Amino acid sequence: MALKITTQTAALKQILKKCSSFGKNENGLPNDVPKGHFVVYVGKNRSRYIISISWLTHPRFQRLLQRAEEEFGFNHGMGITIPCDEYDFCSLISQNSN
Repeated sequence: MALKITTQTAALKQILKKCSSFGKNENGLPNDVPKGHFVVYVGKNRSRYIISISWLTHPRFQRLLQRAEEEFGFNHGMGITIPCDEYDFCSLISQNSN
């Protein structure tokens, strides 16, 4: 009986490993995120945005990251989640992209 459970557990671990790496490259990063960019999730619906790492030095974006830390902490397992209205986030990104 114990051997059967161990075999099933090993098989489940294999399946989970394959599923968790689906759509990711060998470094574990999503395939659709170009080098020099990262993913953030914005708003109540957690819409996904791919933005340049240059945003990490932008003062307004840094304030959003501070709010995210206060609201969610660092180890919440949900990716970088920005707690602001999606419209406001898009306005910030579009104003500073020019």
